[in-house]
Amino acid sequence: MVSSGGKFQLNGMHKDGDVILGGLFQIHFFSTYPDLSFNSEPQHPTCHGFDVLGFRQAQTMAFAINEINRNSNLLPNVTLGYSLYDNCLQLGIGFRAALALVSGQEEQVDLPETCVGTPPVLGIVGDSSSTRCIAISSVLGLYRVPMVSYFATCSCLSDRQKFPSFFRTIPSDAFQVRAVIQILKRFGWTWAGLLISDDDYGLNAARSFQSDLSQSGAGCLAYLEILPWGEDPDELRRIVDVMKKSTARVVIVFAHESHMINIMEEVVRQNVTGLQWIASEAWTSAAVLQTPRLMPYLGGTLGIAIRRGEIPGLRDFMLQIHPDLHHSYEYNLVNQFWEHTFECRFSPPPAGWLEAGGALCTGQEDLEKVETEFLDISDLRSEYNVYKAVYSLAYALHDMLQCESGRRPFSNHSCGSLQRLEPWQLVYYLEKVNFSTPVGDQVLFDENGDALPIYDIMNWMWLPDGRTEVQTVGEVKKLPLKGEQLTLDEDKIFWNFESKKPPRSVCSESCPPGTRMARKKGEPVCCFDCIPCSEGKTSNKTDSTECTSCPEDFWSSPQRDHCVPKQIEFLSYNEPLGICLTTTSLLGTFICAVVLGIFIYHRQTPIVRANNSELSFQLLLSLKLCFLCSLLFIGRPRPWTCQLRHAAFGISFVLCVSCILVKTMVVLAIFKASKPGGEASLKWFGAVQQRGTVLILTCVQATICTAWIVSASPAPHKNTQYYNDKIVYECVVGSTVGFSVLLGYIGLLAVLSFLLAFLARNLPDSFNEAKLITFSMLIFCAVWVAFVPAYISSPGKYADAVEVFAILASSFGLLMALFGPKCYIILLRPERNTKKAIMGRGTK
Repeated sequence: MVSSGGKFQLNGMHKDGDVILGGLFQIHFFSTYPDLSFNSEPQHPTCHGFDVLGFRQAQTMAFAINEINRNSNLLPNVTLGYSLYDNCLQLGIGFRAALALVSGQEEQVDLPETCVGTPPVLGIVGDSSSTRCIAISSVLGLYRVPMVSYFATCSCLSDRQKFPSFFRTIPSDAFQVRAVIQILKRFGWTWAGLLISDDDYGLNAARSFQSDLSQSGAGCLAYLEILPWGEDPDELRRIVDVMKKSTARVVIVFAHESHMINIMEEVVRQNVTGLQWIASEAWTSAAVLQTPRLMPYLGGTLGIAIRRGEIPGLRDFMLQIHPDLHHSYEYNLVNQFWEHTFECRFSPPPAGWLEAGGALCTGQEDLEKVETEFLDISDLRSEYNVYKAVYSLAYALHDMLQCESGRRPFSNHSCGSLQRLEPWQLVYYLEKVNFSTPVGDQVLFDENGDALPIYDIMNWMWLPDGRTEVQTVGEVKKLPLKGEQLTLDEDKIFWNFESKKPPRSVCSESCPPGTRMARKKGEPVCCFDCIPCSEGKTSNKTDSTECTSCPEDFWSSPQRDHCVPKQIEFLSYNEPLGICLTTTSLLGTFICAVVLGIFIYHRQTPIVRANNSELSFQLLLSLKLCFLCSLLFIGRPRPWTCQLRHAAFGISFVLCVSCILVKTMVVLAIFKASKPGGEASLKWFGAVQQRGTVLILTCVQATICTAWIVSASPAPHKNTQYYNDKIVYECVVGSTVGFSVLLGYIGLLAVLSFLLAFLARNLPDSFNEAKLITFSMLIFCAVWVAFVPAYISSPGKYADAVEVFAILASSFGLLMALFGPKCYIILLRPERNTKKAIMGRGTK
């Protein structure tokens, strides 16, 4: 670049060729920023703190170009050259270097009169910083000059509208962020802190991380802190205090190694241990942090690292480097590397150098005899990306020069030519590049200029002898159809904890099955309380956000983690209540049978023959049916039992009460006939009339039952209203009116019998059966009057039990009241079982 004051000097390396490729590398750590105004005096940036790794990256580009020039299949008859510059870790210097590359280095650029020809550089490999790439590519994009970065990861650079000519051979931070989230998911770390650098790299990574973490639901950030540039003790102390007080045991850092050096100094000072660090690719391989002083804190770090690659022949190429003794040292990077490596100075040395015991460089020093990181090619990562970037430009240029007739992509169906190369033409072919490296890695760019993403997962091992080893424990890559895929060998991972296991880093412990998460007010979603599911609801997964209601026939288990079939409840033969009622029913039936046998055996005795023995036999049979019909109310309700139970109950009791009613009417008729002029009344109460009356009264109830069953038949029903955790199997009456009419008819006959018997209670006779009937009907009515409210208020099986109890109680009442005194006389007082004894008592 030309200025009125003179030429702007930059540190660099150059090689002539038919086509020149530019390169921007960080070869010095620090610089004294110059006055870059066009009216300033001639000056140059003062860079110091030689970066051996940055110089190795520059040499990798030189090696790749040399290898391409020797390859007869790639760019035949074309010699590539290069112009490589040091950005000194400064945006201004890197920007000026990029402009110098695209505009030419000579103070006067001579072009043919047609103003056509090969531009100074056709494309640029670099820069290493996202911030510098954003600034440089935003300008180069205006002229469609291709720029292929090997280390800029900011996801913002994928914006094709802003950076149309930007490409990169390193995955973007968007993928790196997703890779970190995959690691968090793998180990269940839902609560982590995030430290970022105060630049485009850190800020964009934080933005992507927060967005992707929220969308994935993988966790929450306990804190987000921005690391300051340079030393700021107060701010660093505050940040470490936040880390120390936080319950998050995982710390993710998207920053540069210079930031890490500063923050770790404070971590060591406060002795903050027990943290699991996750490193971004910017500092995963930083040897400056892998020291005995820092490893007690950083041991076990998991890091995202650029894909490691093999570059055959690179070491031999670098061993051929020798200083140029005939050119100025001041801007010669090789000479600066030589001085840094061998700790010597070229002549003339700085003032006082020799006096202080310093040595002069001869240029004959042997690189193989000195221990230097420069020759360590066992872990080529950023260098491998540089190698792929150079080859991407070379293959794009090769494809452009191989343009065939009929396949011309440009206006007027023209092809690019070596004499009329334009950078924008190379952009077109870069977008279509597809080749494989010598180690088999495929290189191609997507629509955003991003290469196929793949990262290695690194682990910092702290060995017992104090040495540090950074080992590869897995990889994360993007597959065309499956998305991101994380592969980890967990057995190889070194954990810097006493347990030698991954730490727990959660805001709240997972909610077990049977509970749900309830977010704590004012805190991130990862901080929650575990609330037990309410009755009838379950959760069968860990960390359920809500409990699910069980189906209608199911209920929650005691642990609330699954649904179980509801307990089915009905009056069973197997439970104590059912056994008791069944036994009582059978006992009543047996007693009726015994009494019937006694009456049959003594059927010729006066007490049996008195008041129509046939009605007594019918009454005993009906009572036996009453006892037996109660069994229909016990057991699992079925359609036939539901239909039969009330019909059998209603008909049996009407038959019983009809016999009692007729008996009462016969008693009244007999005593009325004993009076003068009352003989005619007996003709209406002969045996036929008695049977007919009982039959008619019973047929009325049978008609009621038939109409009820036909119109609204009782049926089994699963009742879930009484209990939440039980299903009550019951028989619904179908028609409340039908059931009411059935009971009302029985009640009508019972009340009528009671009234008639009550009127006949004081009639003269030594054995007045009307008294027994009165007492029996009193018991019967009392039982059934009490039955109605008890039945209505009893839930489930207890309603059936109440009805069975009422049937048994009323049946026993009738049996004991009507036949107890007679059996007493027959069995224990036979002397009173005579016609004289029965009639005699009445004459006194």
